[in-house]
Amino acid sequence: MKTKILLPLVILLFAVLLSACANASAKELNDPTALPPVQDFDVVAEGRLVPNESVQLAFVSGGQVAEILVEEGDEIKSGDVIARLGDREALEASLASAELEALSADLELTAANLELLNAQKAYDDLYENWPDMAIQAEQNLTDARQAAHDAERNLGYKTGTADQLDIDVAWSQVVLAEKALDDAEEKFEPYANKPEDSLARASFQAKLAQAQKAYDRAVTHYNALKDPAGEFEISQAEASNSVAQARLAQAEKDYAELLEGPDPDDVALAEAQIKAAETRISTAEGRANTAQVNIVAAQAALDNLDLVAPFDGTVVDLNLILGEQVTPGNPIATLVDFSQWYIETDNLTEIEVVEVEVGQAVTIVPDALPEVTLTGTVDSIDDFFVEKRGDVTYTARILVDEIDPHMRWGMTVVVTFEK
Repeated sequence: MKTKILLPLVILLFAVLLSACANASAKELNDPTALPPVQDFDVVAEGRLVPNESVQLAFVSGGQVAEILVEEGDEIKSGDVIARLGDREALEASLASAELEALSADLELTAANLELLNAQKAYDDLYENWPDMAIQAEQNLTDARQAAHDAERNLGYKTGTADQLDIDVAWSQVVLAEKALDDAEEKFEPYANKPEDSLARASFQAKLAQAQKAYDRAVTHYNALKDPAGEFEISQAEASNSVAQARLAQAEKDYAELLEGPDPDDVALAEAQIKAAETRISTAEGRANTAQVNIVAAQAALDNLDLVAPFDGTVVDLNLILGEQVTPGNPIATLVDFSQWYIETDNLTEIEVVEVEVGQAVTIVPDALPEVTLTGTVDSIDDFFVEKRGDVTYTARILVDEIDPHMRWGMTVVVTFEK
């Protein structure tokens, strides 16, 4: 009887409790100030131990292995040659030929540049020297006129008959010219030992020279009038006059041409030389450029016969036999940089990755050494995602502070990201 009474009471109490819970939940849902439950969980992921860097190496070219310069376990530096292929003679000859051509082209270019400089200077000199040449031509014309006048007058003396009055006048001119010459010598004498660049000395010396010429002409004139000339002297005077007249004609022509500027033939020649030098330079530059391209190509082909370390590291796998034939791109060695160790975990979900940041501390427990706990720091987190088994995942790279000597590359670990 009591059992029948208690059962309805228990059922009623349970219903009241359920109603109270439902009302409380509804109140929380309808209350805008109610805070969502705080997630409080450790991010745990699986990872694998990897070295700082590793790469599989392969020859770019195919060929027969001629040299193997390292062994497995050797530590090598960036740029060290691991192995070499044979049949290098043809490529070395091509490189030497290209280098020789480059040297020849450089020499040709140097010579062509020098030729251009000389041609340009010759062209510039035509215009720079033209004023001086014009002045000199004018002086030459003046001198030629005086020489022609003297020659013509001398011929007249030789072929004409002078009276006593002309002879007396000529002698008077000799006396006057001699007196002028004596005066010029007297004035120059105090300056004779002065420096040659003395303006006073130069002035008196020029006057002395003019006086000497005037005296010589006066004496010649007097002698020509006083003493009758023979046939030989007359023939000499005629020849001298002809030469003087020809020189005068040439001087007049040269002066007239210089008034119009530099000689057109000289200008045309200088311009042609400049153009020829520029053409030679262009040809030499083309040769030099082609030679450099050939050098780069030959050196690259030769370098492709060497298997070179791209960074400092340790050779952990070397599958080469001396004399064997290798194919391009086929991995034959593995180089590893063991200077630092990392954990790579590639299964952080989109829910977990937001709880992880660079610089965050982690603890690491190797699966093979559950009694060992290591520490590390998040070094990087990939921006790109990978979808695995329906989950969006990201890879994090963790720098290990110090590893256990029993651990090996590729071992799996459990990583706990500390809050």
